[in-house]
Amino acid sequence: MSRILVTGSADGLGRAAAQALLSAGHEVVVHARNQERAAGLQPLVDRGAHLVVGDFTDRDAVRRIAAELNDAPGLDAVVHNAGVWSGPAVMPVNVVAPYLLTALLRGRHRLVYLSSGSHFTGRPSLAGVDWRGRSAGSYADSKLFVTTLAAALARLRPGTPSNAVDPGWVPTKMGGPGAPDDLELGHRTQEWLAASDDPEALTSGGYWYHRRRRQPHPAVHDEVFQDRLLHALAQETGTAL
Repeated sequence: MSRILVTGSADGLGRAAAQALLSAGHEVVVHARNQERAAGLQPLVDRGAHLVVGDFTDRDAVRRIAAELNDAPGLDAVVHNAGVWSGPAVMPVNVVAPYLLTALLRGRHRLVYLSSGSHFTGRPSLAGVDWRGRSAGSYADSKLFVTTLAAALARLRPGTPSNAVDPGWVPTKMGGPGAPDDLELGHRTQEWLAASDDPEALTSGGYWYHRRRRQPHPAVHDEVFQDRLLHALAQETGTAL
């Protein structure tokens, strides 16, 4: 049994992953951004899930969650699932929060970051990026950045699996009812990477789609770009990895 945090688990892919991991016998920590959404997680809490609450647009809330988790039994994996499609929260939620949570959580645990096929149209440039969400952010850029973060962690933390997952364009609230991909397959790779003892699931530095490794945007494995991104996020948050 593993202890696994799934961020953004109030609905969509995060909730599906949390439910499946609970059903498989794992200890799951679920996350909601506020108390109203947390109330909807009560069925999972009743099944034994632990709950943390905090808005990922608020860096102090991310720090509080990290401190709460550091005072609890250690995690075996973190699925960085929380994300938004558009608006000012894109960079704070999709990039800054997973970076900060990764930097603050103690211990060695598997890292799984939710990417997207949209990352291929992201721009590998940090010029003028609004990390604080004062204006609308680019979803494609944010997914390129978080996919690069996953690859950088694989390089910097050998022995700790760190991977990015493209779940596909699935019919969630974010993806819309007409999305053509498979919702069930959309969350299975995250669970596999977080908990499986399959040798492939224990590899690192991958960009995965339905349990198959694919080549990501060329910038993802560019070590110079990785280091620039980590430096920018460390400066922005005051917290280095």
